[in-house]
Amino acid sequence: MADVTRMTATEIAALIAGGEASAVEVTQAHLDRIAAVDDRVHAFLHVDVDGALEAARAVDAKRAAGEELGPLAGVPVAVKDVLTAKGVPTTVGSKILQGWRPPYDSTIVRRLRAAGTVMLGKTNMDEFAMGSSTEYSAYGPTGNPWDLSRIPGGSGGGSSAALAAYEAPLAIGSDTGGSIRQPGAVTGTVGAKPTYGGTSRYGLVAFSSSLDTPGPCARTVLDAALLHEAIGGHDWRDSTSIPAPVPDVVAAARAGAGGDLTGVRLGLVTEFSGEGAEPGVMAAFRDAVDALTKLGAEIVEVSCPHFQYALPAYYLIAPSECSSNLARFDGVRFGLRVGDDGVHSLEEVMSLTRDAGFGPEVKRRIMLGTYALSSGYYDAYYGQAQKVRTLITRDFTAAFEQADVLISPTTPFVAFPFGSRTSDPYQMYLADLFTIPTNLYGGPGISVPCGLSEGLPVGLQIMAPTMADDRMYRVGAALESVIGTLTPPEL
Repeated sequence: MADVTRMTATEIAALIAGGEASAVEVTQAHLDRIAAVDDRVHAFLHVDVDGALEAARAVDAKRAAGEELGPLAGVPVAVKDVLTAKGVPTTVGSKILQGWRPPYDSTIVRRLRAAGTVMLGKTNMDEFAMGSSTEYSAYGPTGNPWDLSRIPGGSGGGSSAALAAYEAPLAIGSDTGGSIRQPGAVTGTVGAKPTYGGTSRYGLVAFSSSLDTPGPCARTVLDAALLHEAIGGHDWRDSTSIPAPVPDVVAAARAGAGGDLTGVRLGLVTEFSGEGAEPGVMAAFRDAVDALTKLGAEIVEVSCPHFQYALPAYYLIAPSECSSNLARFDGVRFGLRVGDDGVHSLEEVMSLTRDAGFGPEVKRRIMLGTYALSSGYYDAYYGQAQKVRTLITRDFTAAFEQADVLISPTTPFVAFPFGSRTSDPYQMYLADLFTIPTNLYGGPGISVPCGLSEGLPVGLQIMAPTMADDRMYRVGAALESVIGTLTPPEL
């Protein structure tokens, strides 16, 4: 049997369906790969060896019994540690939830199980999904398989690194301001943020409730589309879930792979035309745009004047919502508890627990959000930020009257060395400069590898209207058909 860890999810599924390999064999191969390299990569916080093999045996038993299985049955998947899985440790990268084993599955995990995928374990992340480098994990950073001295993006760096290190063919991330797409860009993988409400937030530990969006991560556009199809759709447990079917993203990806974009209008956002981006990133992006043009796409320049205010608006809205959501971590109901010795008051236990349990970036954002929501400042900060959000939505609406999708670099720079931006939060926040507008709007976006700069991956971002996720998959697959996939150096 060929090395299945180097295969795409589509290839692995075909191998299992054809009887050339069992789900157990495929799962064991990936567990062996994790054992061989993850001490250097640190993509996983928890590897569920027994649970994965049990799930794989169940798939093999169903296939032997002649049951009809889904297109991803038996394919391993890694899950960002922001989603609950019954009985499996869920820390959200924080000490405050160290050792917590949820009593229920998130909807995403439940749908992964129903699809017959095999959950390998939980991946590392910036604490509570607050970060752009996975350096803010309470359990140590994750390395980028392209260069282990560099960051794999964030907050979902563990999921993207697991893909690039061939530890898993599929992964789940969550995207609040770019946390799926930016890691995908800097690791040379594919990361897709669905339309807000197109995937369920039930069981996702909340950071910013109006922005958080779980979504697929993969090494190819088709694999991402298949995973998107498996996890998407309406969920009555999530009050923000859209009561509509998932657009046919798989058919769109297959169509795009044919390499024909005749009649497709690509909107080039003038505000993202290169200011603040590394020259090598822009060179790879321009080459990709030329490639898309040769496939028949029409390039249309569009102006989104309020995109320049997206970063400050986001860093008022997201921290405000986080300060509310994280109030539940009080040392009383679950997780870490400090000072419960009969001497300290309840208020002191709460204070001591939060001081010991939350890391510096989480504390920073809680304080920012609490200030923005405080009496006398609410209208000046949070209220104004929401008005900017409306203006950004109007920019998207106007732009989509001129173009079918919008394109830009995914992130202004390639993976940077550990420690180079942690001392300056603003420089760290710039990693999400091009991804944040999509979250504020609520539409879908995908990052697809488009080349290299200084030997490191560059991503191209495709943004589509709400509930038009299929458009981004078509364009992404077309780009992939000419650029190909990127292969990191051997670990």
